Amino acid sequence: MERTTVQTKGSAGKNTVRLGAGAGYWGGEIEAPIKLAKEGHIDYLCFDQLAELTMSLLERQRLKNPEQGYIPDIIPHVEQLLPVMRDTGVKVITNGGGTNCIAAMNKALAIAKRQGHPGLKVAAILGDNVTDQIDPLIQQGWKFTNLDTGDDDIGQIRGSIVSAHAYVGADGIIEALSQGADLVIAGRVSDNALYVGPIMHEFGWTFEPEYVDRVGSAITVGHLVECAELVCGGMSNLWRVSKEPWNIGFPIAEVSADGSAVISKLPGSGGVINEWTVKEHLVYEVHDPSRYIMPDGVADLTAVRLQDLGGNLVRVSGGRGLRRPDTLKVQVGYMDGYIAEGIYLIGRPDVLAKARKAKEIYEGLLGRSGIVPLDIRFDRIGVDSISGGMFDDPDEADVRECGLRIAVRTRTREEALTAKSHLLRVTLYGPVGLGWGAPIAVRPVISLWPTLIPREAVSVSVKMGEAA
Repeated sequence: MERTTVQTKGSAGKNTVRLGAGAGYWGGEIEAPIKLAKEGHIDYLCFDQLAELTMSLLERQRLKNPEQGYIPDIIPHVEQLLPVMRDTGVKVITNGGGTNCIAAMNKALAIAKRQGHPGLKVAAILGDNVTDQIDPLIQQGWKFTNLDTGDDDIGQIRGSIVSAHAYVGADGIIEALSQGADLVIAGRVSDNALYVGPIMHEFGWTFEPEYVDRVGSAITVGHLVECAELVCGGMSNLWRVSKEPWNIGFPIAEVSADGSAVISKLPGSGGVINEWTVKEHLVYEVHDPSRYIMPDGVADLTAVRLQDLGGNLVRVSGGRGLRRPDTLKVQVGYMDGYIAEGIYLIGRPDVLAKARKAKEIYEGLLGRSGIVPLDIRFDRIGVDSISGGMFDDPDEADVRECGLRIAVRTRTREEALTAKSHLLRVTLYGPVGLGWGAPIAVRPVISLWPTLIPREAVSVSVKMGEAA
């Protein structure tokens, strides 16, 4: 396929744009992102705060309280970031709006008014909630096939659905930035769209065919830094050479108008960035590296070239891409029972024998109550909780202690409460030396039905607000 040469300078005349990663999960620290904004000479600070199950959990909160549904970290983060944004000009983009971007935007505007930041523009990205689209599309013949199992009968869980959110792309972020937003609050955009949006906005790229390689490069860059400290030696095979991980650096991506980028971190920060930490994250959560399918395009990660420049600098180039797909991934969250869980500590002698007896007692108690669990697990922590049944049991004399986790999933909350009450009885009816930890509350289980939806069924919009 013939490739077309396009502009090598941004629409605003910029040759590069610098983006910092502020978070890769809900609960990340705010100190490192603030330091990045103050000292990193960055244009954008991006926060990825959603996991696949998070949207359904947040939607349950919103249904109970219409003023909730966003990541609660947004409030203290905005309070601390607004003065830095004013002093540095850094713009902030987050997907922490969850299922209630409007409420999060209103909270941010209230904080800006209280702190005295008149004129601050905040955008809320809407449209990823497609729960109301499920029934009409089913009536039109659309099959919401489960991508994991191949099951195309979503009707079997229809009455249990909590929410359905599509992974939308950078369209709304680009629109918000074009309207002058200083703070962009999105919901279920794809993780890398947080970075694709500002890159495309700064360089004037579109989704037309001549830009597919550059958009593919932007997806790749976003993928590398979206989990923040992980590309800087966090959760890494290079943990032995990662310096001062308690002061780990957060990454900066300096992206050029040709789509190449240099990944770095603040001088003096901990961790490590080299060719191998970047390679680790390049393949993280990737099934087919030649077709990394995202809502903004399809990136070919096999075309990427890395150059270790030394000094915690790695150049990324060679990105390729294909046009964005006609469908978007949707995570349908549905109620799938309740969980009761307990953990025991078992000491010598006869550790494994005591664990077997505890299992026998608990199964007997469930049977006495007539509970047929949907799932049940007995994990011997320190023996086989990771390896499962891959290996034979060690000799009893070699096992000094172990933890025993019992987890049971039931159809109803009442069954789960009964199952929980039996956990204590295991210690009272069983062998001596079986210590029981603090009880864990019964909790509902939300399972995922991953599927696809036609792109045209998803309508993304932007709502702007300005601080008084």
